[in-house]
Amino acid sequence: MSVSKEEAMEKKTDTSGILSIIFSAVKKASVVGIVYLAGYMQWSVAWFIGPIVLFVIRDQWKKASDRKRTIAKAAALASEKDVVLARLGDLPAWVFFPDIERAEWLNRIIKQVWPNVNHYARDLIRDSIQPNLREALEAYKLTGFKFERIVLGTVPFRIGGVKVYDKNIARNEIVMDLDIFYAGDCDITFYLAGIKGGIRDFQLHGMLRVVMKPLITTIPLVGGLQVFFLNNPDIDFDLIGIADLLDMPGLSDILRRIVVETVASMMVLPNKFPIKLSDEVEAIELKAPEPEGVLRVHVVEAKHLMKKDIGMLGKGKSDPYAVITLGAQEFKTKVIDNSVDPKWDYWCEFNVLESDGQQLYVHLWDKDEASDDETLGRATVEVSNIVKKGQDDMWITLEQAKHGMVHLRLTWLTLSDDYSDLKAALEETQQLRITTMSTALLTIFIDSAKSLPQARASTKPDPYAVLKVGNTTQETNVLMRTIHPVWEQGFTFLVANPESDTLYLTIIDKKTTNDLGQITFNISKLSKKTRMEIHKEPFSLLKSGPESKIIWSMHLRVLKHAEPATDVDEEDTALQRSDSKVSTGSTVQEVPQTPDVKPEPIIEPKETLDDLPPNFDEATKVVTGQLAATPSSEGSDLVHRSPSITSSTGIHQLGRIQLTIRYSIQRQRLIVVVHKVANIPQKDQSDIPDPYVKLYLLPERAKDTKRKTQVIKDNCDPVFDETFEYVLSQGELHTKQLEVTVASQKQLFYGSGNVLGMVIIDCEKLNVNQPYTAWFDLCPESEYER
Repeated sequence: MSVSKEEAMEKKTDTSGILSIIFSAVKKASVVGIVYLAGYMQWSVAWFIGPIVLFVIRDQWKKASDRKRTIAKAAALASEKDVVLARLGDLPAWVFFPDIERAEWLNRIIKQVWPNVNHYARDLIRDSIQPNLREALEAYKLTGFKFERIVLGTVPFRIGGVKVYDKNIARNEIVMDLDIFYAGDCDITFYLAGIKGGIRDFQLHGMLRVVMKPLITTIPLVGGLQVFFLNNPDIDFDLIGIADLLDMPGLSDILRRIVVETVASMMVLPNKFPIKLSDEVEAIELKAPEPEGVLRVHVVEAKHLMKKDIGMLGKGKSDPYAVITLGAQEFKTKVIDNSVDPKWDYWCEFNVLESDGQQLYVHLWDKDEASDDETLGRATVEVSNIVKKGQDDMWITLEQAKHGMVHLRLTWLTLSDDYSDLKAALEETQQLRITTMSTALLTIFIDSAKSLPQARASTKPDPYAVLKVGNTTQETNVLMRTIHPVWEQGFTFLVANPESDTLYLTIIDKKTTNDLGQITFNISKLSKKTRMEIHKEPFSLLKSGPESKIIWSMHLRVLKHAEPATDVDEEDTALQRSDSKVSTGSTVQEVPQTPDVKPEPIIEPKETLDDLPPNFDEATKVVTGQLAATPSSEGSDLVHRSPSITSSTGIHQLGRIQLTIRYSIQRQRLIVVVHKVANIPQKDQSDIPDPYVKLYLLPERAKDTKRKTQVIKDNCDPVFDETFEYVLSQGELHTKQLEVTVASQKQLFYGSGNVLGMVIIDCEKLNVNQPYTAWFDLCPESEYER
């Protein structure tokens, strides 16, 4: 007799219900048994709390990471319309910049050729990335790294926008920037220390520059490509399998850092990935290009940093140090113990191949021996702005921090082929007495070697070359089983003194570590060559065979101070004016202005009186400066400057605050300068406030939008002159309000709490595309609804 479908379903439901009851009972019995065993064995409660806390932290961290990767993956798969609607606060670059064009046609082409890209990427990862990853992991005692399977999946990378340069480039090259975003369905497995693991949800986002040069008269019309990232791309991924045990804060950061460093060593400036397309082009043109110049950075000091260390009486100070990064190049200052106003006086120099688009990052950290170092904020400088000015001296407000500023002096150095310029460079280093400062730049192209000796009787050597100038050492790739290696690799060295420094080159067999030949070259010999260059000249190797030679090219360039450009952008000048002062107690310290760039008064944009906020200073509605507009056919307009002092105490008798507000379209930042507070009332001589200013962005009033000036002791007219920045899209700006609160660190008798007064400014009503300076009356908290 057959059993009906309904009866089978009922039996299955009963069985699953019984199993769930049994499982629940066993689970509860296990918990009771563990608790009983712990009590019986008299184990410490830390054995239970420790793993629970660890797994809770790991679970929360993984949820946040998975959510971030899911959003990025959805953006890569969704249509452009859906992405724009879902992420109005993070619109693509072409929305704001008309010179960045949409590239959907290019994305369709990439989708068509994606299977072929899969094959090329697999070979590239195994041949180039895998050896570098294996070597880097061995430094952490993680051996035996090897990729087993590499499949990039069916989802290709997307190009968010393309910018093609048509100005300030050579006639024989084409330069374009591609906004690359990859969040695909890759399937990558590997072995590490005999354990199998995998990677999924690999994501990469960065600005990729493609330089097509030189242009030739035969097909394919382009001699070669140089592909590289201007700055380190954002890389993220998720570990699966046994390797998932490593996917927790701290341990996984090591693996991610190694991956980023490996990519940087290949494709982040000053490293380039060259592709030769025509035999008419020599390899030296693609693989050893002359740099554009050298950026000299002086990290002077920082002040008013956040307090991260925990002391006996609450928050102590910090142990700050700075990491200065430009592309793949990185320097680190010493650690200043127990200070929020560190003075480093640290100098470093960066080799710059492409100034346009590159950014200098100064990241401040608090050194912590017991745990991971904590961030104190970050400053960003556009290299192209320094190239235009020649040099700059600036205080920069730290991003991603509640408060703090860093003092930088930046100098742009061009490359001269006139050896007589060396005298001025040497005199500068002697005057400054900086032992790490360079005076010249040496570019070397190692073409090949011939007739190397047999390091082993049975097989040919595995040669690689080691180059050393001063304290800097660089190596070529290892070529297997050859006595005629062809490297075709370029290297760049900063030289302290060409008249005394020496280049050392040694060719070594990888397996036996035996020397196959060496050469010592005095750099001063290049001064006698035409334009201080030699091109593919053979040099005999010492301690080698009689026919052994190295074939190389090199040229020397002297570092020379650049002349500042005359067409400095108005935005850069305004930023310089905003950052040209920094508060020191209750006084103002002036920072030297850049030569040939005259400071100008901050001019208010033309406004109608109806557009001004209700508590805007009435005095600023009257012309206080000279006529700033020239007569035109439509008549002349009057503009005004905000007076630097005020005698009024405001409509509420709480004092007034002077602010400069502006928005940088190029940097996508709202910039607020807190100049001063005037005429804070006091009840008697002993009731003097310790004022400071807090900023928030409304309506969220989130913690990450909080900014705070330093505290000035016993002052009713404090001067701050501190600059704060918020990263905002132009569309998001019109939905924000700026809350400015003046408070006292100590309790006052006449006020409720420590708030002295506040003002809320609607950004939509202000024309913040130009510097906007004004006095605002402070109002009581009760004036604004919470």
